[in-house]
Amino acid sequence: MKKKGFLIDMDGVIYKGSEPIPGAVEFINGLRDRGLPFLFLTNNSQRTSRDVCYKLNKMGFRVNDEDIFTCAMATARYLASKKENGTAYVIGEGGLLTELHNAGYSIVDDQPDYVIIGEGRTIMLESVDKAINMIMKGAKLIATNLDPNCPIGDGKYRAGCGALVAMLESASGIKAFSVGKPSPVMMRMARKTLQLATDETVMIGDTMGTDILGAGSMGFTTILTLTGVTHESDLANFGYSPDFIIKSIKDLLNEELFMRVMGEPVIMETTY
Repeated sequence: MKKKGFLIDMDGVIYKGSEPIPGAVEFINGLRDRGLPFLFLTNNSQRTSRDVCYKLNKMGFRVNDEDIFTCAMATARYLASKKENGTAYVIGEGGLLTELHNAGYSIVDDQPDYVIIGEGRTIMLESVDKAINMIMKGAKLIATNLDPNCPIGDGKYRAGCGALVAMLESASGIKAFSVGKPSPVMMRMARKTLQLATDETVMIGDTMGTDILGAGSMGFTTILTLTGVTHESDLANFGYSPDFIIKSIKDLLNEELFMRVMGEPVIMETTY
C-alpha cells in the first residue's frame, strides 16, 4: 500500500456532541491497526490535547495525546518561531494558555508583544477594551482561528473566535493574522508532524470553508463528509470542490473506496 496519512477534523466528522458518528470508531482504530499515521485537527483552542484525548478515549477511539493537534498548539509554535520568550495578552481559556506557556511565552497585562484571541465562554467587555488599546499601541493581533460560530449541540451555536476578532479589527483598524484552519501555517505544521509529503496527505473534514479550502490549497487529497457543517446543497456556492464526497465516515470502511483514496488500483473480480 502506498504511503498515506490522514488529517482528520473531529466535531461533525467523528463525533457529534458526546456521541461518536457510526463507523468512526471502527475507521480510526482501523487506521491504527494498519499502521497508517493520522492526526486530529481542531480549531477549538479551549482544551488541551490531553483533554481532547480523554474525551475520544471515552468514546472508544484508541488514540494518544500525540494524535491531537489544536489551533492553540499551532499558534504557540508559530509565535515561538517568530519571537522566542515573547509576551502575550490573551483572551481565551486553558488550552491556549497552556500551549503558550509550553512555548516559553509569558502572559502579561501590559505592553505585550501580541494580543492573542481564542475561544472563551466568559469574555468580559473590560478585557476587550484593554485588548483594543494594546493593539492600537502596537501589539500584534493574532487569532487562533476565524470561525464565526461554533456548534454546541442540539442544533445550537455560540459566537466563535472569528466574531470577537472581527470586533477587535473593526475597533482598532488592524487586521488579525490567523493561524488555525484554513491557514497554511496549521496545515503545513500538521503535515510535517506526520512526516508526509504533500501528495501523501489526506484531509477529512465537514466544512468547505476551513477543512477543504485549507487542505485543497495545500495540494492535499480532500474528503468532505456530509455529517457536519456543509451539506450537499451548499456545494454549488463554492468555486472549488473536494476530491471525494461521502455521506459519512462510515463509507470509508468500504475497502474499494478506501483503496481509491489511498491511490491504489482497484481490482474488479469477474464472476462467470
